[in-house]
Amino acid sequence: MLNSWKLKEIVLMSLLGVVFAVIYLMFYFFGMGLTNVLTPFGLAPFGYEIIFGIWFIVSIVAAYIIRKPGAALVSETIAATVQVLLGSPAGPRLIISGIIQGLGAEVAFAATRWKNYTLSVLVLAGVSAAVFSFVWGWFISGFAALSPGLVVAMFIVRCLSGALLAGLLGKYVSDQLANTGVLRGYALGKERQNKREKKSA
Repeated sequence: MLNSWKLKEIVLMSLLGVVFAVIYLMFYFFGMGLTNVLTPFGLAPFGYEIIFGIWFIVSIVAAYIIRKPGAALVSETIAATVQVLLGSPAGPRLIISGIIQGLGAEVAFAATRWKNYTLSVLVLAGVSAAVFSFVWGWFISGFAALSPGLVVAMFIVRCLSGALLAGLLGKYVSDQLANTGVLRGYALGKERQNKREKKSA
């Protein structure tokens, strides 16, 4: 999968995985606080669903910047592994969750043969990661014990979160990085440079 990658691409993907692992871990505790706030209103199950998309964002960012098969899957797996090493309360099972989430995002890019990285595809990747993670959550989080209406509502909220916090925000973060010039040697940076050259021609 990575045999056609350049060393700098692998390094960047690994760096992104580590950085977002720290962010993910912080949001884990933020989600706990949000859940506590929503509990008196009977909305505790939505405490994490609202922000769930943040846990897919590295797969979108890495794929959008590097644009090669495996970027979404591997970056998400790295982030999950680092979280476990940092002592995430979720434990080793988190690595499996990371693989499934990364695979969900990867499927969306694979559907375009890794050639289309428009906003709509990035949003689709965020939604796809949400769907994959929700199916996994069905088996490990006891969703079957909840009322069907609540499960449907949770699913919709997670998909929206994936679209906005992973797809839309992931594109924004990547574009802001590209604007600084630090991504000149990567696919996204080169695309930006080509657009500037065409405008000035």
